[in-house]
Amino acid sequence: MTQKELFESYNKQVYRTCYYMVHNEADAEDLCQEVFISIFRSDWERVEHLRAWIMRIAVNRCLTHLKTRRRREAKDMLVQSQYRSTDQEGKALDLLVEEREAAEELATDMMQLPPKIRAAISLRYMHDFSIADIAEILSIPVGTAKSRVHKGLKLMKLIMSKRDYVIHRSNKGGCHEAYREPTEAAIKP
Repeated sequence: MTQKELFESYNKQVYRTCYYMVHNEADAEDLCQEVFISIFRSDWERVEHLRAWIMRIAVNRCLTHLKTRRRREAKDMLVQSQYRSTDQEGKALDLLVEEREAAEELATDMMQLPPKIRAAISLRYMHDFSIADIAEILSIPVGTAKSRVHKGLKLMKLIMSKRDYVIHRSNKGGCHEAYREPTEAAIKP
């Protein structure tokens, strides 16, 4: 496999991981490039589990970036992030708008998770890695990987239940959003 083939095979997965970790397109692109620069400077041809190794590098870069960003934001409280999701071509406009809104909501919800838990959830549900693979990628015990995925799911359920919105149409055809407290039926243990 050449460097070009390696890049073409894994760049979308690496970018998606970076984007869901840092929730910023520009940072995700930069991190993706950094990941592949690291890979190409290393002896990647001899790596046995290439995909898991690449994802480990991506997650570690993202975690380092998040730590740095958190320190920077602590010093300067005025820094704000802009959030956008990526487009997909060839779909009906209504479907595209709905998917974009859902992706933005998911990304916003994911950003509320602690970085280590966000990494485990992203690897499990965005990339379909097994718990054992996640443990290997993150260099943690299997039990810790299970715990992070489980805790992440519980936190996501709580976050999503708090964001339960209902859209009401007014008589004039306009719409507005009203926050509705989640009912007990909506929050099942």
